[in-house]
Amino acid sequence: MKKFLKIFIYLSISLISFKALSGEFNYKLEQIGNAISHPWGMAELEENIWLVTSREGALFKIDIQSGIQQPVINTPEVFARKQGGLLDVAVLGRDIYLCFSRPQDGAAATALYKAQLEGTALLGGEILFTSNQISRSGRHFGCRIEFDNRYIYLSLGDRGARNSAQDGLLYAGGIIRLDRDGQLAPAAKSGWLDGLFTKGNRNPQGMAIHPQTGAIWAHEHGPKGGDEVNILAAGKNYGWPTLSYGQEYFGGKIGEGLTRAQGYADPVWVWVPSIAPSGMAFYDGDMFTEFKGGLLVGSLKFRELYHLQLEDGKPISDQAYLKRKIGRIRDVAVVGDGSILILSDEASGGLYRLYR
Repeated sequence: MKKFLKIFIYLSISLISFKALSGEFNYKLEQIGNAISHPWGMAELEENIWLVTSREGALFKIDIQSGIQQPVINTPEVFARKQGGLLDVAVLGRDIYLCFSRPQDGAAATALYKAQLEGTALLGGEILFTSNQISRSGRHFGCRIEFDNRYIYLSLGDRGARNSAQDGLLYAGGIIRLDRDGQLAPAAKSGWLDGLFTKGNRNPQGMAIHPQTGAIWAHEHGPKGGDEVNILAAGKNYGWPTLSYGQEYFGGKIGEGLTRAQGYADPVWVWVPSIAPSGMAFYDGDMFTEFKGGLLVGSLKFRELYHLQLEDGKPISDQAYLKRKIGRIRDVAVVGDGSILILSDEASGGLYRLYR
């Protein structure tokens, strides 16, 4: 059984190391519908009906009771290379939002699209936002979508150009916010572009609203170590690449090797080594009492589902489940009955339901 060093950063900023064990628990796990090649995001459309994206550019409407799976037409053209493609999906009222890598003359930029779903067709589609960081790189698009009562929040990775995450005139490496029709919110900090909510985020692929506090939580990939969970706040800089708990992939420190500095926000949790987190959801159901009040996070690297126990609003421990049961876990969501939906990001991946 592998042992993983976890670093817990509390309000006092003290560092506590501990070992996490791969959890054993009673559960049932079943695949819903047909295999999907590299599914990436999912959202509830109505009771028992969910939308699921495939990175290659497809969108599916799936009945999670019957397993009936229907393709949705009129999705936007995507840059389906490496990490790029059709990524997250979100539903707000009658509106469907898609985050994707938008082709730009052989390159691509993270973009947000809005349409209405009629049966199995997207109608009235429009692009609400396109990042000003255009690159031929197929890396670090970010692309998680979340809502509060006022804004849409969209995560953008640094596109592999790490210094862009500290440039207030670039959207890359930050979280932006905009209204339902695409109007960018005022900049959260002087010197930043309108729309920028946070900066210093390397590649955020998980975002969720805390059900009690309403705070926006996000996690992001570190390099070789240093995956972070952050509680987001307007105008905050989360450090990348000035600060990192990770190392260069070839070995050695990132920049000056700093993990903390004045003027930068500290994470509330760090994984060393990296688990490659993707997708996250707070668990407030009753089916899995051991998860109640905690945070669920998928792991691409270790092919596990992580549960973070929270105390006083911060993570204090984690435990891993489903080790290598379904492959790389790309996204996780909680159904109204307390069961859990999981996306397996494999060439023959798909949608799975975890229940008792």
